[in-house]
Order: sequence, then C-alpha cells, then structure tokens
Amino acid sequence: MKLLSGHSMLRIAAISALGATAVGCTTPQADRTPVYTSTMARPVPTDVYPRIEGRLSAAAPQMTNEEAASVSTRLSALSARRASGAISEAEYRRRLAELNALAEHHGADTLNEIRN
Repeated sequence: MKLLSGHSMLRIAAISALGATAVGCTTPQADRTPVYTSTMARPVPTDVYPRIEGRLSAAAPQMTNEEAASVSTRLSALSARRASGAISEAEYRRRLAELNALAEHHGADTLNEIRN
C-alpha cells in the first residue's frame, strides 16, 4: 500500500476546501421580508411637519454614573475577594450566578414594567 506524498495530500485538501466553499454558494437565501411592528404600521399624518425638536424621554430610567460606579465597585470587590481566597469558590459561583440571572432577566423585567 502506497501512502500519499505531502504534496498530493495538500492538493486533495485544497480541492476539498474548494468543494466545501462551492457548496456554501448554493444555499438558499433567507427570506428578507421586513418585519413590521404595530408601531411601524401606524398611519403617519401627511398634513403636518414631523416634530424633531425637543428632548426625547427614555422608556425606562437610565442608570446614573453613581449606580454604574457602585456596580463596578461591587464586581471588582467580588473579583478581589475571590483572588485573595477571602470567599470560597462556591460562594463566588453563587454570587456570579445571581448577577448573571439579573443580567438575563433585567431586560424582560424592564419591558414588563414599561408595559404596565
């Protein structure tokens, strides 16, 4: 049984890669139909100019600089306590899971608060 030389294997790999690339070109395109929301479907008045001046209010209160600094300080302190061994790995994982759960559900909770 004769083994392929390095040059032959390189040629086979190049042909395989070219074939895989060509297969990717034949995949069907995704439907590009725009998705409209009820807000977008509202009739737009044509007899008045749009109001573009003034300050837009946020849908929910924004985090202040002090709140952001507080969260950053808490995360840095948690990391430092873990690195120094002041808290156990289990406690670190529990607190990390708590913060991840907050991040995961915060958007949905805020949206529900806005809707109600």
